[in-house]
Amino acid sequence: MDSDPAGSPDPTAPGPLTNPTLEVIARRRSTRAYAPSPITAEEKQAIVHAALRAPTAGGMVLYTILEIADQATKDRLAVTCDDQPFIAKAPLVLVFLADWQKWTDLFDHCGAHEMTGVEPRRAVGPGDLLLACADALIAAHSAVIAAESLGIGSCYIGDVLENGEIHAELLDLPPHTMPVAMVCFGRPAVAQEPIEHYGRGLVHTDRYRRMTLADRDAAAAELAALFAPHGLPPDVENYPQAVYRRKFTSAFMREMNRSAAWWLTRWSAEPETSDEPAERVSDSQVE
Repeated sequence: MDSDPAGSPDPTAPGPLTNPTLEVIARRRSTRAYAPSPITAEEKQAIVHAALRAPTAGGMVLYTILEIADQATKDRLAVTCDDQPFIAKAPLVLVFLADWQKWTDLFDHCGAHEMTGVEPRRAVGPGDLLLACADALIAAHSAVIAAESLGIGSCYIGDVLENGEIHAELLDLPPHTMPVAMVCFGRPAVAQEPIEHYGRGLVHTDRYRRMTLADRDAAAAELAALFAPHGLPPDVENYPQAVYRRKFTSAFMREMNRSAAWWLTRWSAEPETSDEPAERVSDSQVE
């Protein structure tokens, strides 16, 4: 499974270099139990500012951040995101949206599709979505690392992709937006040690290299030792079988795939004009 030449440094090892930023990254882990102390306004500002400092494709900032401040909405998300009660107890919840709606609204408002020599009113497509997802996730992780540096833990909630129709209505999401990740923030209720991450064979050089049969046997054994140290369920033979049943073929993954298809169909619909009529802006009006 290893793809680097023999004798090369292990890319999963911390290495000899360290600094405060690398130490913050090394100690980060998911936090699902929060101390009752609130996140201060200054801490929230620092976390959001870090998100907004993240790199973005073409400087277009193809994301929007929703702070879920209403407790009733948190309570609802705790149910619709696979019944995870800690979501409702998180002091700070941010949803990171892939967002082209603001640009399609601006294109309409500024007459972009009326210019000569350009494609008129094309629909947003899957490439636009992937760029926006990258922007949103990079911003989310910048916020996560900033929070960790302040002693504030975090947990990604990918389940916000599920129940698409419910979440679109709950969060009042227009067609060309999609929730890429929800992140819960709060101080850990108890001290937490970093957990080990599996990384052997994850870094390849120049070309992708598929695992050999020996690699697959080794990976299955190593994953079981790391993530199932007390043994596997009695009705499975190895760790990949456990993951296949518990994750890949689970009811929540069926729902996530159903909702993902719904989000994609909704995303690629023909552009709609803004509900807010406004006078067109020209360059001569911009100072």
